[in-house]
Amino acid sequence: MRRKDLLFLGFTVLVGTLGLSAKPGTPALKKVAEFDLPGPPGKRFDYLTITPDDHYLLSAHLAAKQMYVIDLRTNKVVATVTDTPGVEGIEYVPELKKAYTSNAYDSTIGVVDMHQMKVIKKIPTEAKPDGSAYATPFHKLYVSDERGKAEAIVDVMKDEIVKTLHFDSETGMPQYDPVARKVYVNLQDQNIFAVIDPATDEVTARYPVGRCKGNHGMTLDPEHRRAFLSCEGNNLMTVFDLDKHEAVAFLSLADGPDVIKFDPGLGRIYAACYSGAISVFHQDDPSHYRKLEDFKVQHAVHTLAVDLGTHRVYTPEQEEDGKPMARMVVYEAVTGR
Repeated sequence: MRRKDLLFLGFTVLVGTLGLSAKPGTPALKKVAEFDLPGPPGKRFDYLTITPDDHYLLSAHLAAKQMYVIDLRTNKVVATVTDTPGVEGIEYVPELKKAYTSNAYDSTIGVVDMHQMKVIKKIPTEAKPDGSAYATPFHKLYVSDERGKAEAIVDVMKDEIVKTLHFDSETGMPQYDPVARKVYVNLQDQNIFAVIDPATDEVTARYPVGRCKGNHGMTLDPEHRRAFLSCEGNNLMTVFDLDKHEAVAFLSLADGPDVIKFDPGLGRIYAACYSGAISVFHQDDPSHYRKLEDFKVQHAVHTLAVDLGTHRVYTPEQEEDGKPMARMVVYEAVTGR
């Protein structure tokens, strides 16, 4: 075989080995659907939650003071739940068929019966409840009262607050780690990662998060012992080692990061950024990460959800060309990058 043929063969093998199947410049996401949402248009949408049993997307429309229940099989709104003033966070408890809303305008936690599709109880709490997390084995809901600098702990069997933890910082997104059986909460004014033991509801540890400033959003990769933090103060995604209790990587985000989600099936991390982008990252392995792109979306996006079965990404749009709207957009992941 001639030399140039050998060189060509070597290049072909190298390309195949590296898996360079996507064309240069291929976007990380592709829009596949969009649909309007009822109620008044415009600001603002907050957390989204997917129910794995009924395949519903629960969408918080803060300004409209209501929660939408969307069937992901049809992309249709099947119910609009009212009496959720300033709804921000939404958490779902599958064994009880209940959702819990964080209502910022009246500082309550709303209990939604998903059979009746209505609020059946409101639990008073500290100022501005926001993100929340459910610790399944303990039947406890952890709600960050952001402005109240507190974490409210709800017994979902009784729908009562059993304890409130107070901090010297506004509280960001909490998450439950099913491997360590711990609850983590961002202390965003202090750049601290706090650990709560749900068996005792005591704070057992606090760790600094390195260069991350304003650690508000959080998502977990429990299998590989990683937390991903969105840092509002300096537009960084921070990778935090849950075993070593330290930050191990920092990657740039688009301006204004908020909600962040992890898709373990694709090894992807998505962060919604207010400047009009979804920052997309790939986890090559637990120690190595790379940014794929800042995928352009509508201005003022705060939130997104990832369907772990279909790998679809959902995000609401609330303005276009400066005009208010209320619309959900569906994207598919483009792989091979």
